Amino acid sequence: MQERYNPAEIESRWQEQWEKDKVFRVVEDAEKPKYYLLEMFPYPSGRIHMGHVRNYSIGDVVARFKRLQGYNVLHPMGWDAFGMPAENAAIQHGTHPAAWTIENIANMRVQLKKMGLSYDWDRELATCTPDYYRWEQLIFLRMLEKGLAYKKSAAVNWCPSCETVLANEQVEDNCCWRCDSTVIQKELDQWFFRITAYAEELLAFTERLPGWPESVLTMQRNWIGRSQGCEIEFAVADQEQKIRVFTTRPDTLFGATFMSLAPEHPLAAALTTPERRGEVEAFIRRIQAVDRLQRTSDDFEKEGVFTGSCCINPVTGRQMPVYLANFVLMEYGTGAVMAVPTHDQRDFEFARKYALPLQVVIQPEGETLEPATMTGAWEGPGIMVNSGVFDGLDNETGKARIAEHLEQLGRGRRTVNFRLRDWLVSRQRYWGTPIPIIYCDACGALPVPEEQLPVVLPTDVSFTGEGGSPLARLESFVKTACPRCGGPARRETDTFDTFVESSWYFLRYACPDYGHGPVERAAVDYWMPVDQYIGGVEHAVMHLLYARFWPKVMRDLGMVGIDEPFTNLLTQGMVCMETRSCPEHGWLYPEEAAGERCSRCDAPVVVGRNEKMSKSKKNVIDPDGLIARYGADTARLFTLFAAPPEKGLEWNDQGVEGSSRFLHRVWRLVGEHFEVVCSAGAVDPAVLDESARNMRRQIHRTIRKVTDDIDGRFQFNTAIAAIMELVNGISGWPDKNRHPAVLREALETVVRLLGPFVPHIAEELWRELGHGDGLEAHGWPACDEAALAASSVLIVVQVNGKVRGKVTVPADADDQAVRETALADANVARFLEGLTVRKVVVVPGRLVSVVAE
Repeated sequence: MQERYNPAEIESRWQEQWEKDKVFRVVEDAEKPKYYLLEMFPYPSGRIHMGHVRNYSIGDVVARFKRLQGYNVLHPMGWDAFGMPAENAAIQHGTHPAAWTIENIANMRVQLKKMGLSYDWDRELATCTPDYYRWEQLIFLRMLEKGLAYKKSAAVNWCPSCETVLANEQVEDNCCWRCDSTVIQKELDQWFFRITAYAEELLAFTERLPGWPESVLTMQRNWIGRSQGCEIEFAVADQEQKIRVFTTRPDTLFGATFMSLAPEHPLAAALTTPERRGEVEAFIRRIQAVDRLQRTSDDFEKEGVFTGSCCINPVTGRQMPVYLANFVLMEYGTGAVMAVPTHDQRDFEFARKYALPLQVVIQPEGETLEPATMTGAWEGPGIMVNSGVFDGLDNETGKARIAEHLEQLGRGRRTVNFRLRDWLVSRQRYWGTPIPIIYCDACGALPVPEEQLPVVLPTDVSFTGEGGSPLARLESFVKTACPRCGGPARRETDTFDTFVESSWYFLRYACPDYGHGPVERAAVDYWMPVDQYIGGVEHAVMHLLYARFWPKVMRDLGMVGIDEPFTNLLTQGMVCMETRSCPEHGWLYPEEAAGERCSRCDAPVVVGRNEKMSKSKKNVIDPDGLIARYGADTARLFTLFAAPPEKGLEWNDQGVEGSSRFLHRVWRLVGEHFEVVCSAGAVDPAVLDESARNMRRQIHRTIRKVTDDIDGRFQFNTAIAAIMELVNGISGWPDKNRHPAVLREALETVVRLLGPFVPHIAEELWRELGHGDGLEAHGWPACDEAALAASSVLIVVQVNGKVRGKVTVPADADDQAVRETALADANVARFLEGLTVRKVVVVPGRLVSVVAE
């Protein structure tokens, strides 16, 4: 056995062996229980970071553990390869998005393999390949047939200077990230998926996901946002138009004194009178440049403009001026809000600003509100007033009564509304899946025939980032023949939102080479659902919601048989590190801040709190450098030991050093006793003395602890701590050489328990201990309950509630014997001098409590 632990040599050798033997390749096996372990696949940005190391190490522990338990484990890896970063890189570096992506995938694949992750690389996929997205295009055509995909006009972020659509991430302070021009909202025809058709099911099934964090489920429920209320029609005075609103507060209808419309509302132009048009159009242009999230912020100033028109309150008959308001968004509700300023704070602020009337219709119990003296809206419960025949009702009863009244008048109806809106999937970008639609002037919009799929994204494009998507300028792509009449036609040049690709990739892993459809039903039925999904909580209401929607669509198309894709979800915390900055030079790398002074100007360095690792803040750790210095096993061990998976991990160089020292210690411990244990036989419990029995008790107590901490709880830090305690116990055991069989059991247990965490050193030590086959052939160690039984137990003795001594008694001693031993203890007797014992309570195996006076 080598004297020194050499992680670089050991790890490269085992990684080559695993790849050569295809150790982690898996196929369906009806004789074994399956376990599908999946981490969210990465975007191929070029290099992995410590967040990747942590995420994939967590998943790898579970995959290896389940494999050792006898499960047939599917643990795949692939690439979420379309998206905006590739386009940005192409612009900045003068390369092609495809070349940039392919090169990055190659780099990151090498990095992931250096970590020793147990992936079945035969199932690797990349979403930018036609073999993958052809099936996505087919599913889109099926959705089109079912009415689940449709096209309508919608607003986008538009840079007038670059003449292109911008993603939200490319809008910085309402300006284009590239040219700093003011971004406006522009209406374009866009493709949508009708996710709202599944809103009820998506909401109801959150109750069927006990393995998900409640925080994620709560975010999804709030995002779906089911509200019971009333849809009300307000006729426009002197016009045929009607304004439709949804409200959860029909009890306040008598207090509605004006109407607020979103500036994007389709009626905005029709309701604007000629004398108001100039002011209204200027207001709309100004609001188009404001971020939509900012518009709904509580501290954002409420602004509006009068259209010149009025609508009629359906229960009072009063005319209500119609305003456009900056805080109303078209995508929420109907884009129109009946304004009740006395009972909604935003409406109150708006009414005060524009001197609009206030009418109190809900009086809180024990108070009398007067509009003239109100300093804010009353949004709580109360008794209805100024509401005609409904006066005197509590407002909850009033909600139902007014809804009934509106239905009788034919001016409203009770309904359920969802905050969730249909999923806009069009992107006016190049690097994405082409949408398979053809436009013919004679025949209209038509689906690409299935036999012509995939519509391949061309690579012979000139990519500048200006003037919109280059697809629209590539005649060889755009010009085509109409599939119906054969006449000249043009292709759709929008591509799919990249969330579409990540909404079903986990299904394709079950059958990545299947060539007759999106999925092979038998393979999907065997592997799905994913037993454990791992990823960041930031995906709670985007990816994780879309990934629940897409399989439901495929189920209804007869392609899969599952309702939900992920049985259990773990959201891991971020990797954080202290930041260092200079007042003059900004963020500094650690080597630029040696001695806590800036290396460029010698100014004192400002040390910031632990923040998420970020290239912009120069507080990143390069995994390659870490692995080169310490080895992958050390990198894995630190990220797993430093904090529970769901908590943030604060980077600590001393922690890395400590993890490395521990592995070196384990190596030396095995090496020091290598010759003794290799010739040892099996343990015979019947001939063991007290010392050996105590060691075996610690061995099997550790097995039970580590098993419980990994299996479902994912408390890897406490599991590793238990293994460290066992190593300490072995090192300090004075009778190691007298009991070689027990020592061998102890060392082999350490190695086997470490296997999922640090697989390279574990396999190496297992082989050095004389085993010709790998750890997996021997399975996960079982806890011997008989070994846990103690021949004696330590009992704490209390006198009048204070600990006064400890006594050792036989494990099978009865209460009377325990009581007598406790009272006879010299230390306890000292505290009982001069007192009369009134009561003695024995808690078996733990405590004796003496009451004396």
